[in-house]
Amino acid sequence: MEQIYNKLVRDKIPEIIKSNDEEPITRILTDEEYKVELEKKLNEEYQEVLNATGKDRIEELADMLEIMKYLARLENATLEEVIAIAQEKGTKKGTFENKIFLEKVLKKSVKF
Repeated sequence: MEQIYNKLVRDKIPEIIKSNDEEPITRILTDEEYKVELEKKLNEEYQEVLNATGKDRIEELADMLEIMKYLARLENATLEEVIAIAQEKGTKKGTFENKIFLEKVLKKSVKF
């Protein structure tokens, strides 16, 4: 019996599969394929975050962070650099801590 996955997995998953007396069939992705699969995985984890709560949500957020680390690496950056940029944006534009929801903006009348 076989089960088809066709998805990016963590590096130790093939070893775990072998330890269960199963045979993983794998291949190494090209850089282009890798980027596409990381993006798919980020979306998959995002959906899991939305459906999780409590400790499970924290686990899913950690998975998203791991994927973001490798997406950043593809852009020749580190996760620490991404976090530093997020902090800079927080300083310049603020954070989301105050729960502000912008409903609309009214234009001021033009004076001549």
